[in-house]
Amino acid sequence: MKIDFTKNSDGLVPAIIQDAQTRKVLMLGYMNQEAFDKTQETQKVTFYSRSKKRLWTKGEESGNFLNLVNIKNDCDNDTLLIMVNPSGPTCHTGTDTCWGEKNSASFGFLSVLEETIANRKANKDDEKSYVASLFRKGINKIAQKVGEEAVETVIEAKDNNDELFLNESADLLFHYLILLQAKGFTLYDIVKVLESRS
Repeated sequence: MKIDFTKNSDGLVPAIIQDAQTRKVLMLGYMNQEAFDKTQETQKVTFYSRSKKRLWTKGEESGNFLNLVNIKNDCDNDTLLIMVNPSGPTCHTGTDTCWGEKNSASFGFLSVLEETIANRKANKDDEKSYVASLFRKGINKIAQKVGEEAVETVIEAKDNNDELFLNESADLLFHYLILLQAKGFTLYDIVKVLESRS
């Protein structure tokens, strides 16, 4: 890997740290050649601290190391993307990321939908919410709805109406997400099972 440490006068390149599992950006640090070499040697991410003027291995005091998975160089050879498995919160303030975000997997809109379902579960007395009404009726009703939607999806799969098939598929996925929440799980739990099978 060719890294251009000479591009900046201080000999440093930015190193973007990303969780290899969740894909969340955890922090930004800087590396010189020595920090890069030590990271590869120890498999623990080491930076050059601009304030301390020395090498600094993330976690050397807290124990919250960034365990190296891989390093990629950008197209200009002057910025690194470092994939890690963190062994605890990344930020010195104790948060998962330096932006105060939780380091959890995100599935885009599906994660937003899961959050909405979780809120409906927490407020299941809401008379206006269809999802809350399912949680009030209990696991048997929720499981029954998943079964009904699965049958309807299979029926539409055998026809040639793509719009109906997609709508039934959306209904199935929606009710499945509700069932997962009712059982105390999320999509991420299912992803972990699938990953373990690969």
